[in-house]
Amino acid sequence: MFAVIKTGGKQYRVQNGDVLRVEKLDGASGDKIQFSEVLVLGGDSPVIGNPLVEGAAVEAEVIDQIKADKVLTFHKRRRKHSSKRTRGHRQKLTLVRVTGILGAGGVAAAAAETVAAADPAPADAIATEAPAADDAGLVTTE
Repeated sequence: MFAVIKTGGKQYRVQNGDVLRVEKLDGASGDKIQFSEVLVLGGDSPVIGNPLVEGAAVEAEVIDQIKADKVLTFHKRRRKHSSKRTRGHRQKLTLVRVTGILGAGGVAAAAAETVAAADPAPADAIATEAPAADDAGLVTTE
């Protein structure tokens, strides 16, 4: 079974046991996190969200907080200025290991359905009266 999740403005296709490098997330090494923005659940019977799959989640464990490789930017102003500037940037990332994929019928989905089914509105409680029409066909309210 696989899932497509969204985090940090990017989408990732994950399976159980995958190790991902995602944009920096809060959490220390060993913390459990949950990605609730699941776009697709794949497997024998795939489920495509609109835009998200309700009740689905992906559980993961934080391995480490790391920095990406350095990206150098070099600016040179040609001709008479003879000016140069070099800058570097290292993006902060979080290493996570996927520990489980909760489908739409998982624990999170069952709790949401229980809350929704606990207080249904009875169908006969809502009574509507149609306004009466006079001889000219105009609708009048009394």
